[in-house]
Amino acid sequence: MFEILKRQEMADGTVVLNEISAPLIAKNAKPGQFVILKANETGERIPLTMADTDPKKGTVTIIYQVVGKSTALFKSLNVGEKYQDVIGPLGKPTHVEKLGTVVCVGGGTGVAVMHPITRALKEAGNRVIAIIGARTKDLLILEDKMKAASNELHVCTDDGSYGHHGFVTDVLKEALNKEDVKLVVGIGPVPMMKFVSKMTAEYKVKTLVSLNAVMVDGTGMCGCCRVSVGGKTQFACVDGPEFDGHMVDFDELSQRLQSYKEEEARAFASYLKMCKAGQ
Repeated sequence: MFEILKRQEMADGTVVLNEISAPLIAKNAKPGQFVILKANETGERIPLTMADTDPKKGTVTIIYQVVGKSTALFKSLNVGEKYQDVIGPLGKPTHVEKLGTVVCVGGGTGVAVMHPITRALKEAGNRVIAIIGARTKDLLILEDKMKAASNELHVCTDDGSYGHHGFVTDVLKEALNKEDVKLVVGIGPVPMMKFVSKMTAEYKVKTLVSLNAVMVDGTGMCGCCRVSVGGKTQFACVDGPEFDGHMVDFDELSQRLQSYKEEEARAFASYLKMCKAGQ
């Protein structure tokens, strides 16, 4: 059992941070890797990339958005309560080296995934330009942490309520035109990663993305997380989650992510009805 030591609601209460006691995972985890969590015996296995780790305290931090039954169940857990399972670290860590100027682009809860990667790239001696975005100011997360983890931070909101009025790709384009960018890392919603990769391909700048494919076991056994990269089948859990953005078939990924939407909606509605009945 894995105890919740800290719980914080973010982004207007739709996004939740949990700091969880998991000493062995914290000791071995590296930026870019993920864990699979299960709230209880009948719960669903949910993969989440770690937003932070503290080997000394023996904790890992995850940040998730409530989008269905399982994440709603996660949100119901309070400090002192425990996840039944936290498995990890899983996946390949981000390859970190000194390259020069690097741009890290994060959207929505993808900013949480981007945070440790940004920090590691800066610590490796790179000049890191961070660009984070959300639909509106209230949905922005980790602005202070991203500012500390980078050399230069730009904030974007779709509605113009804060920072640059527009998309992260607007600011990315400016950086690509002005800077000698050696690497771009883009993590966020699939459409965002798709257009970041499309833009950087025009500039011939290497680009990494982290794919949130449907996943069950996290060990490459089930094949649910398969993605097409360069025309070949890869498994996000063991071959990724990071891949060359210029090689990913984002349209196929988007279609696969829609596979269980109806079932997920029914399960969420049933869960909310059960919670209401229990009040």
